[in-house]
Amino acid sequence: MAHFILEYSDNIANDVLALSSLFEKLHGCALDTGIFPYKGIRSRAYRCENFRIADGNPEHMFVHLTVLIGGGRSESEKELAASVLFRVYEQHFGECFRHRGVAMSFEMKELEPVYKYNKNNIQDFL
Repeated sequence: MAHFILEYSDNIANDVLALSSLFEKLHGCALDTGIFPYKGIRSRAYRCENFRIADGNPEHMFVHLTVLIGGGRSESEKELAASVLFRVYEQHFGECFRHRGVAMSFEMKELEPVYKYNKNNIQDFL
């Protein structure tokens, strides 16, 4: 399981967001680590219309990526995954940093298996 949840300010143009491209890159990167099963990788994005960043300048923008992962991975696997996923994420939005104020954040959270339930038949349709 790796779920990518992107929150972003609504002042980012769609061509800059390029969500399909970002999600394709993140999915590929997650698969390349060898620690996330293909059928469990998902992405979604939420546009935030109401936000304030720093001094309130309406040109400032933000992107925040949360990566939810299931338990059972070693610390070194989690560190590697976080590092390579952040690099892909950072490169995707790199051009934005040249032109505008950007607040970019990333966090990876491991879900407790005791409190997490799944039912998934995606593998039947792949």
